[in-house]
Amino acid sequence: MKTNAQMGILANVIVGVVGSFLGVAVANALGVRAHTTPAAWIVAILGAALLIGLLRALGVFNRLARVH
Repeated sequence: MKTNAQMGILANVIVGVVGSFLGVAVANALGVRAHTTPAAWIVAILGAALLIGLLRALGVFNRLARVH
């Protein structure tokens, strides 16, 4: 989602892991069960994208860009 320049590798990993947990939580709340590996990957990627979208909407990346 074009945020690599604003975040370091550690932040990318943290957002990806937390986002994947978020994706699983949202999927479970919606009654979606990812039983296969490809389905689990899709849920994890969608969760990470959701988290990045939320952080972007909150202006976290704008604040990071001003700090550097």
